[in-house]
Amino acid sequence: MFINFNDIVGTNQFESFTTATASSTKGLQAIATEMMDYSKKSFEKSRAHFEKLMGVRKIEEAIQLQSDFAKSAYEDFVAQSTKIGEMYASLAGEAFKPINVASPARPSVATPQSKAPVAAKQNLSYAG
Repeated sequence: MFINFNDIVGTNQFESFTTATASSTKGLQAIATEMMDYSKKSFEKSRAHFEKLMGVRKIEEAIQLQSDFAKSAYEDFVAQSTKIGEMYASLAGEAFKPINVASPARPSVATPQSKAPVAAKQNLSYAG
């Protein structure tokens, strides 16, 4: 007796899983590429900043240059973090879309209310 895989899982679910996997792979590659680009840009900005810093003659100029660089680096980091967060959210939505479409709707399971004794819910302070 042989059991066919498609009879157990169903072709539609298997195709949905395959589509979700391919979508996830593409999304993760896009995120990795974006992070690599950000790292390169950040490194180049840091190198250029260091070169400028080496040419400064006054401490006030160095402090101002460093302050401006820190502010710019922080703003770039926040923007990049927001972009990566949006990419991950999009990835999750795209990855689960084929699975949600293929799987039949299941009724939600309601949790039963607690049937603890009323005495247990009342004040439990020690009166000793």
